[in-house]
Amino acid sequence: MAWRIDEQVVRGEIDNRERGRMRGRIWLVGHDAAVELDLEGNPWRDLAGHVLRFSNPRPRPGSVGSFARRQSGVVGDITASRKVKVPDVPVDGLERLDAAGEEVPWHWGNGFHLEWFSRSNGRVVIEATGFELELDGDPAWTMSADEESEQQLANARALTRFIEDGAASMGEDPANPVNPEDVAEGGDGTDDDDDAPQSAAEAQADAEAARMDLLLDRVTARLEREGLDGLDEDKFDEIYLEERERLRRERGEPEEKPLTAEEQARQDAWIEELNAAADEALEEMEADEWKGTARDRRHPLVERGSALAVRAHNEIRDGGWMPDDAQHEHPLVEVINGTMAASAKLAGALGMQDDEEWPPDEIIAGNTLVRLKKARDHLRDALRGLDAAEDEQLAPLGWCAGIRREAAEMLGIVQQLIREVREVLADSGEGA
Repeated sequence: MAWRIDEQVVRGEIDNRERGRMRGRIWLVGHDAAVELDLEGNPWRDLAGHVLRFSNPRPRPGSVGSFARRQSGVVGDITASRKVKVPDVPVDGLERLDAAGEEVPWHWGNGFHLEWFSRSNGRVVIEATGFELELDGDPAWTMSADEESEQQLANARALTRFIEDGAASMGEDPANPVNPEDVAEGGDGTDDDDDAPQSAAEAQADAEAARMDLLLDRVTARLEREGLDGLDEDKFDEIYLEERERLRRERGEPEEKPLTAEEQARQDAWIEELNAAADEALEEMEADEWKGTARDRRHPLVERGSALAVRAHNEIRDGGWMPDDAQHEHPLVEVINGTMAASAKLAGALGMQDDEEWPPDEIIAGNTLVRLKKARDHLRDALRGLDAAEDEQLAPLGWCAGIRREAAEMLGIVQQLIREVREVLADSGEGA
């Protein structure tokens, strides 16, 4: 979800000798003039106060489309000491091992990470392990550990603002460039990122989801009032049907009409098709279990959401930053609940889908979209919890910055998925 131009970089330099300001120049393949950087903020402590020159021994040509030659904005994370996994085989070897389902040998190494948020092109990232780096002598000024934590938090907040402002829809993909002049004219990309339905199909899906939520709330409340176990399937079905009928009468909705023979046939065919697809997927999963690949087929965002939820829960617990009797409104409880709920909604939306099955067919697109929007809401809840946790200093700022960055990046991906599903619904001819 960013402009990634590391392969096109020939050489460059960044200069942070003035505190609070980072300037630089970057030369790209096929372009004589350098890209000029003029950014607010500082890099991490390893580069603070320094001039760093870098070069790419193996630059590759590639389209940079409308990438502006003058980049102004704010810094993101900038460091030459981030620990990354470095493969011990060349690219063609990676493809061979991946195709064979074999593990890739790797070692930990220092990675060069240069990130900023541009007013012209949004988020820009240069990330590499093979660049040749040359750092000047003594720094013009030094950064303390506390200042570094504050800078990292400021960087993570800049990413959050970037995502929430809708900038993720502008100029991120060099294969689909956006004219910077269009951005300058005031478009902020938020039109298709709000909660308002963008099509009749989406409005219907939202309404059906809200109705189902209300119905399940009523069923749950009644089970609790009557002291019943929700695992009693027969009793649950009985109460569910009764509450569904009550809701229909309260809303003055007409009774459901019996399906015609033609409608029943279409529904039966649809159910049969879904069941066949489910059986086929189950057979493929069982066939792959011996290879250990069933888990690998989960959507990467589902894996990422699950990992974030587990990390937030465990680190908050192990850090002792929250009392055992913390109420639901406690900021760190909001972080835990928000990440866990987002993970669950992403699993429901994306399931076992892979890239070849995306975007979803229009028959399930409405349901997928509802779940993605709920996942987005929960991620926003987690970010609001982090806002309060940071303000009240309930957890280390460095930890908050890391969780915030991960949640914000996931939020940006969810925004993109929402746009892609909305395109499916628009193409179905049910646009608003």
